[in-house]
Amino acid sequence: MSAFAIWGAFPLYFHPLHQVSAVQVIAHRVVWSCLFVLAWIGLRGELPTLRATLADRSLVWRLAISATLISINWLTYVWGVTHGHVVETSLGYFIGPLVNVLLGVVLLSERLSPAQWAAVALAVAGVAYLTVMTGSLPWIALTLAFSFATYGLIRKIVKVESLPGLATETLLLMPLAGAYLLWCESAGIGVLGHAAPAVDALLIGSGPLTAIALFLFAYGTRLLPYSTVGVLQYITPTLQFICGVFALHEPFEHARAVGFGIIWAALLIYTGEGLRLSRQQRAPT
Repeated sequence: MSAFAIWGAFPLYFHPLHQVSAVQVIAHRVVWSCLFVLAWIGLRGELPTLRATLADRSLVWRLAISATLISINWLTYVWGVTHGHVVETSLGYFIGPLVNVLLGVVLLSERLSPAQWAAVALAVAGVAYLTVMTGSLPWIALTLAFSFATYGLIRKIVKVESLPGLATETLLLMPLAGAYLLWCESAGIGVLGHAAPAVDALLIGSGPLTAIALFLFAYGTRLLPYSTVGVLQYITPTLQFICGVFALHEPFEHARAVGFGIIWAALLIYTGEGLRLSRQQRAPT
C-alpha cells in the first residue's frame, strides 16, 4: 500500500521538473537510486548476497530485462507527467491489472472464467473507443501498462531477494545513466548544480524515493497473493487521476470520461470475479 501511495503522488513530485528533459530526470533517478541502494545494502551487511547475485549470469540477464522494462516505464511516465498527460498515465495503471491477466494466460497458461474474459474484452473496447474518439492510440497508457505488468511478472518469478535484485538492476543501468549525465555536463545542458536548489533537491531525492517504492513493491509482491496485489495497485492510478484532474487541472472531456468509464467497469467486473473465486477457493470442501 505504501509503494502504491508513493507512486500515486509522483505527479506532484515530478511536475515541478517539467523544464528538465525526461531522459535527464531518469538518469538522475538511476544514479541516485543506485548509490542509495548500495549504501542501504552495505549498512544491512548484504554485500555478499549482492556479489552472489552478480555472479549468477542467468540471473543477471533476467534482471537486465527487468531493468530495461522499468527504464522504459520511468521514461514514459516522467515524459507524460512533465508534458501534461497525467490523466493518461493514470489510465495506463488502470489498464495494468488486465495486462497482468493477459500475461498470465499467454505466458503462464492460466485459465480465465467467462466473467474475467468479459472484463478483458470490455477493457479492449474501452481502449478502442478512446483511440477512435480522441483520434490517436493512447500510447502512453499502453506503454506504461505493458512495461510495468511485464516488469512485475519478471520480479515475481525471478528467484532473487528484493534488495539485491533492485541493486543489480540499478547497477546495470548506472554506466549508461552516469555517462549520459557526464555528457550533459560537458555539453552545457546539465541541470544539477545549475538550477534552483529545489530542482537539485528533487533530482537527488528521486533516487531514494524510487528505490524505497520499488523495494516495497518487490517485497510485498513476493509475500502477498497476486490477486491481492492486483486489487491494491488501483491505489496508484486513482491518486494519479485525482492529481491530474483536481491538482494539476488537466482537461477531462466527455469522450475521455466515457472511455475511462468503460475501463473502470471492466476493472469492477474483473475485481469482483477475482474476489468471488478467491472466496470459493478458501471455502471448506
